[in-house]
Amino acid sequence: QVQLVESGGGLVQAGGSLRLSCAASGRTGSTYAMGWFRQAPGKDREFVAAISWSGGRTRYADSVKGRVTVSRDNAKNLVFLQMNSLKPEDTAVYRCAADRRRVGLSALAPEYDYWGQGTQVTVSS
Repeated sequence: QVQLVESGGGLVQAGGSLRLSCAASGRTGSTYAMGWFRQAPGKDREFVAAISWSGGRTRYADSVKGRVTVSRDNAKNLVFLQMNSLKPEDTAVYRCAADRRRVGLSALAPEYDYWGQGTQVTVSS
């Protein structure tokens, strides 16, 4: 099993930046493709970004493309989500997820096997 813990969330002003981290522990002898999702109150969970196991390929939702960058440090079992030019609509609980397929870049939550508890991001206007 793999445990995922997000950190780095907080309160920022519109136009500001934030970097989220996802730390993996437990069964991490193998690497996984990773995804970031977010969910705001009253809304469905939505895809934000994904990265292949090696970090060589990435995918972004149209709503955040150009403003966010997903990266990873496999030696430290860390995945990052750098967010710039934040907007109030980015306010949500952000969760990282691991996909055992390792090479997938899925935007569909059911494709992921392990999930973190989430970290709150609040963007004020």
